[in-house]
Amino acid sequence: MKTPASASIVTRNLADITSDNNNVYEAISIISKRANQLSVKLKEELTDRLAEFATTVDNLEEVFENREQIEISKQYERQPKPTSQAIEEFIAGELHYETPEAAPVVIPRELF
Repeated sequence: MKTPASASIVTRNLADITSDNNNVYEAISIISKRANQLSVKLKEELTDRLAEFATTVDNLEEVFENREQIEISKQYERQPKPTSQAIEEFIAGELHYETPEAAPVVIPRELF
């Protein structure tokens, strides 16, 4: 379920991001964790695709320009950034998250 995300910088309305819980910090935390997940997944995909072109030779004479490798890298560079994707998913309501209940704070009687 890919959400279309812009490849460039977009100004966001803070009210759209905090509409569910009115907590900016919680929303940013959720978005950043999702962006991290997307980034790791994207990096693994790119590494797997570029692993085919890896050479074990260190001689500069034997290293050559591989057009297919360059095209794969450019394709990944043109994709929307993980942060933009995470923001779009959050605004569209596609992210499912749970907020743990706050543990009660016990204050010792000696402090009274």
